[in-house]
Amino acid sequence: MLAQQDRLAFSNHLDLYDLIIPQDNLLRRINMLIDFTFVYKELVSKYSLENGRTAESPVRMFKYLLLKTVYDLSDVDVVERSRYDMSFKYFLGMVPEDDVIDPSSLCKFRKLRLKDMDLLNLLIEKTVILAIEKGIIKSASIIVDATHTGSRSNPHSPIEVLKLRSKQLRKSLYETDETIKNSLPAKNEDDMLEHELTYTQSLIDSLKDKVTLVCLPKVKEKLNLLKETLEDIADHYTVSQDQDARIGHKSEDSSFFGYKTHIAMSEERIITAAVITSGEKSDGLQLPALVEQSRANGMNIETVIGDAAYSGKDNLEKAKDEHFELVSKLNPSISQGCRREEDKFDYNKDAGMFVCPAGHMAIRRAKHGKKNGAWNQAYAYYFDIEKCKVCARREGCYKPGAKSKTYSVPIKTDEQKAQIDFQQTERFKEKAKERYKIEAKNAELKQVYGYDRAQSYGLSCMQMQGAMAIFAANLKRILKLL
Repeated sequence: MLAQQDRLAFSNHLDLYDLIIPQDNLLRRINMLIDFTFVYKELVSKYSLENGRTAESPVRMFKYLLLKTVYDLSDVDVVERSRYDMSFKYFLGMVPEDDVIDPSSLCKFRKLRLKDMDLLNLLIEKTVILAIEKGIIKSASIIVDATHTGSRSNPHSPIEVLKLRSKQLRKSLYETDETIKNSLPAKNEDDMLEHELTYTQSLIDSLKDKVTLVCLPKVKEKLNLLKETLEDIADHYTVSQDQDARIGHKSEDSSFFGYKTHIAMSEERIITAAVITSGEKSDGLQLPALVEQSRANGMNIETVIGDAAYSGKDNLEKAKDEHFELVSKLNPSISQGCRREEDKFDYNKDAGMFVCPAGHMAIRRAKHGKKNGAWNQAYAYYFDIEKCKVCARREGCYKPGAKSKTYSVPIKTDEQKAQIDFQQTERFKEKAKERYKIEAKNAELKQVYGYDRAQSYGLSCMQMQGAMAIFAANLKRILKLL
């Protein structure tokens, strides 16, 4: 059975909300800004309306997840804070004397109720339509870029994560009571994981009797994070990895293991579309989906602004066919006009190199062709032949006995020539200045909403995390502009 629970029940204490929660409170403003009944309409089909115990309202459960994202809290801490924080209770549609849910209910809600639904596009669409209705989005441009998120399993070694979490806990303890230093166990100074695990457990055990200190929110939150990390290492770090995450390259010398979120954003800094992929995917290939999603969400697109990763031949042709400007500075290496269908090598703009279908990056680049005939020259990208010899995908790609493996790309095509002319115009230069805005948005997602690290395993969980982070970011941006 499903209780809708989208309105406050009767209580003699409801006046407390007006006394305690100011009108400019963020959660009060979000409640006034958007009607959350759309969540009930989307999820009602996943509940039994006749059988079983009365279920928690899907609206309330969704709001718990939103609070978790806005304030970057664990499941345990968002529920605990909802027990005493009146603004949380008001936002959740609870009366002051209501009890909170069990934290495990949030995990079940994510897995059972939000599974197999396109939450990412649904939430972006709701906020874009809201921004258009409020007259916030006035531009006819989108800015595109990708930001990376490290997998939960191994952005750092287990010992590095443990040391970081225990350091954060000690810092919160020292800020509260400096004298506690003498009662804590001595820190582990070596790089042995077993020693660090022992120290971490002893640190947690040493706080069991300090009930008053541990009850303080800033200490309790750090302690819960350390406990979760300790459990995670025991359950995952040493026995499994994220099966959907892949290695991507941030530059020629640095890489990451995780996911990419490809984002389109209006000039008013409202995210209008997003595509979440594994880390090795090319940025430029996602442009058509970002344009189509942004238009489906109500955006009028006359200009697309991006970096050199988006100036490939296919994207230049799409811009011409669909009558929008592509403000993307041309890089000769980005042209992919002569690629065969079965030979999909992806260009990594940060490293300036191509990556083969197996995920190996080229090790050097050389220019071929007549020096006095620039239009016929091509760049040849050389791959590590020793990797090609043992590659699982070498059949049809690497010829046995060959001394080198290269991938050649024409330097300039007709489409690129036209783009070069466009780059010289004042219009291009003026619009290109807007691109910095999406870099700031990427930083906001990571620093404010914890988007630098995946909270769970798998692409579907990453898409859910992205949906909530972008929804929260768009709501706060709309409130700011209003």
